[in-house]
Amino acid sequence: MDGRLAAKLEVPALETERLKLRGHRLEDFQLCATMWADPVVTRYIGGRPFTEEECWTRLLRYIGHWALLGFGYWLVEDKSAGRFVGEVGFADYKRDINPSLEGKPEIGWVLASHAHGKGYATEAVRAATAWADENFAPSETTCIIDPQNRASVRVAEKCGYREAGIAMYKGRPVLLFVRQAGSRACRM
Repeated sequence: MDGRLAAKLEVPALETERLKLRGHRLEDFQLCATMWADPVVTRYIGGRPFTEEECWTRLLRYIGHWALLGFGYWLVEDKSAGRFVGEVGFADYKRDINPSLEGKPEIGWVLASHAHGKGYATEAVRAATAWADENFAPSETTCIIDPQNRASVRVAEKCGYREAGIAMYKGRPVLLFVRQAGSRACRM
């Protein structure tokens, strides 16, 4: 692709003590595709590894969110090593889910398996929610989590999300979490 034709999109860069959150780039595709192809990573997110085609669609969706809605997903890197850690951000997936998430941006996070268990998810989610509170201030944000994904439930709870019940998504129960704007309950 001719770089002159590529749209220039400003995704705000965020930094924490250990992490840098930045917009995705074309050259990040293989890192993301490798992460999403790992069955350890996807066991609670769809239950199967994702194909490169599905990862490409995901990358385009991330960029499209920023372009159309002013929020989206960041790529997460370890600042000290410059190593890919994962992805975190907000989306409006227009999910066919009951109860509806309409009008409530949904946060999500995923980490490469080498980054599990190091507190990176909490640190990245905290940075993302702080950015949301200051920049697009929805009254509340949501997330859905597989009931067996205890690590993600802990991250959500540490970051001010409270369980609001069980929703059905694609014929399976998921835990629905809600966070009120400005909630400062995020703790390590």
